[in-house]
Parts: sequence; C-alpha cells; structure tokens
Amino acid sequence: LLKFIFFIIYIVINLIIMKNYILLFLLILITSCGSPSDCNPSNGFGPVEGQKVFMGSEKTLEVFNLIDEAWAKRDYDVLKSLISDNGNYTFSDGTNVTTAEEFVGKIEESYQQSIEKGQDWGWNVDFAFSVYPKGSSDGSSPNEKGEWVNAQFTSPDGVYLEWYQIADGQLISWFSAKNPGNTE
Repeated sequence: LLKFIFFIIYIVINLIIMKNYILLFLLILITSCGSPSDCNPSNGFGPVEGQKVFMGSEKTLEVFNLIDEAWAKRDYDVLKSLISDNGNYTFSDGTNVTTAEEFVGKIEESYQQSIEKGQDWGWNVDFAFSVYPKGSSDGSSPNEKGEWVNAQFTSPDGVYLEWYQIADGQLISWFSAKNPGNTE
C-alpha cells in the first residue's frame, strides 16, 4: 500500500511539473472513491431500518434477460436451471410456488389457457433495471441477498409489474402484479 501511495504521489508531482492538469484531474477523479458506496450513491431506502438502495449491476440484468428469453421460448430446461428450488414465487393470480418445477408448471398452464382462449401468448419488455438494498443493522436481511430487477411487461391481457430477486445467477424470489385494464 505504501508503494502505491508513493507511486501516486510521484505521478501527481510529474503531472503538475508537466502542467498536465487534465490528466491530474482525471487521476484524482479515478482515485476519489473511498468505497463502492461513495461512487454509487444511494437512491432510496429499503424496508429494513438503516437500509439504503443502490443501482445494481448489468450482470444481474443479463440473468434477467436469460430468464425472459427462456420463458418466451418455453425452454423449460434452461428456465429451471435459472430458478432456485428453495424460492418464493408469487404469480399475479395469487398462486405461490417454491420450486423451479412448480414455476414452469404454472407457466405452461398459463400458456395452455391462453391457447384455449385463442389469445396471443407473448409480451413486450417495457423496462428493466437492477437495484440492491444494503445497510441493515445486522446485515442478514433476506432482501440483501443478491440484487433485484424491476421490470414491466405489456401483453395482450394487461400490464405486468414484476420484481426478480437474483443471487448467484439464479432467481430466488419473484413477485408479479397485473393491471388488466391498461395495455398501453
């Protein structure tokens, strides 16, 4: 650490001598973050006392996109590989399941019902973003595991707002709410 500090001081002195103020400014900007939360300021609060909410990662959105793609294709093998068997998954009709097998079973049931009614089965992803809470007093709050993706979907039968809790590349919790009267 001491060598690193001396190296930074050496660079700063050389930049000042060479009147390369732009590079000096960039160096200061790059090294100004003392901790990840300094560079990623809170943008909200969580349900647990002391929690703050921060923007999540692209990696979590990539897992979300894999889930969405497998769901759309009804590729249940891929979908099951992305869903934890010890989860909590609540569909917009109130059905609650806990395993990947039950989850894909409910999806297939929904698909078959749509086909029987002559409805299109599909959706458009309107938006998705990733966030994560942290800062609970003991750090063991279940909502602090992984990151959360909030996504909105528009389909022929309504607009869905969903929360995906993703940890270690798998869905561990999910909640879906439906507004059947608004499809725009």
